[in-house]
Amino acid sequence: MELKIKKMKIYIDTSVISNLAADDAIEIMEYSHRLWDEIKKDTFEIIISNLVIEEIDECPEPKRTELIKLLDEIHYQEEAITNEAIDLAGKYIQAKIIPEKYEDDAIHIAVATILNCNAIISWNFKHMIKLKTIIGVNGINASLGYRTIEIVTPISVVSNEDKE
Repeated sequence: MELKIKKMKIYIDTSVISNLAADDAIEIMEYSHRLWDEIKKDTFEIIISNLVIEEIDECPEPKRTELIKLLDEIHYQEEAITNEAIDLAGKYIQAKIIPEKYEDDAIHIAVATILNCNAIISWNFKHMIKLKTIIGVNGINASLGYRTIEIVTPISVVSNEDKE
């Protein structure tokens, strides 16, 4: 009997997509492209929220068009932001895990949590990829009956094989 492994369900935030076109951050752009190549192989179940689309729409041209084209290269599920996600994001903010000024970051995490994603992939070191944030988010999630979630960079997700 063949064992079928379920695909990891991952939420991609805007920073990953945006850094596919980050000529000023070559290493980050390279890892973003390595992740994108794996995503194009249908390795993961990809989730984004309509907040990701809104943030891309705010990019100046020609970057906006370039990012939309890149999104068209992959299969993804776009999810709406629900009242449940807004409430959960509010709890992260109320607990001072994410500053109120950066509510969108809290919403990304809440959407991924509610949709039972295994991980959020981001380049946001300021408010998301921080030990305090990960521990705090998972503490609140556990207290409310949600599963824990990993918050990592593309570096943590891409294959360890060196590109030659």
